[in-house]
Amino acid sequence: MALTHRSHAYESGATETNERLEFLGDSVLGLVVTEELYRRYPDLDESRLSPLRSGIVNMRALADIARTLELGQYMRLGKGEETTGGRDKNSLLADALEALIGAIYLEVGFTGCAEAVVRLIETTIESAMAQGSGLDGKTALQELLASIGRGVPEYLVSESGPDHDKDFTAIAMVGDVAIADGSGKSKREAEQAAARTAYAILQREVTDAGTS
Repeated sequence: MALTHRSHAYESGATETNERLEFLGDSVLGLVVTEELYRRYPDLDESRLSPLRSGIVNMRALADIARTLELGQYMRLGKGEETTGGRDKNSLLADALEALIGAIYLEVGFTGCAEAVVRLIETTIESAMAQGSGLDGKTALQELLASIGRGVPEYLVSESGPDHDKDFTAIAMVGDVAIADGSGKSKREAEQAAARTAYAILQREVTDAGTS
């Protein structure tokens, strides 16, 4: 059930999809990640823990974890999703992972599920920290640009999906140049993701210029 997308259920006449498990898994995941970061980084305050958490539980990060588990090949999809590359869509993969977490929680309880989730997100936490996800991305980017005299960043945001399940994509612009993009389930999350990636890119450029 955890890997049954609504497109398959509708086409096959089934009544159950993975959406309820996804709802449950989303909450379990959020709590597990929050507790893990709280314990792991006692010196970080809320202003840094919150964007770090967003860097771990955003759609793209969850989709990447799902890919490492090869969930795409096991998802039950309708013909429409199948023909449009649904097995590699970030949104479907992220939803499937959350549904799987929900199913694990029901099967083994919170403690066992938390242990499994922490193992899954270990690499993602390290990557998020390395990319500056522990920073308020928009503030960090703005301060970096000010320090090198490149003006103020702007964000171009687009959205897709139904009203109850929208996906947002933001592009961080510096002048007329698109530096990086980011995605999320809200405009703010997408802008923060784009800003953090742009910050990492520009910070490397500054560092490389200083050592050349």
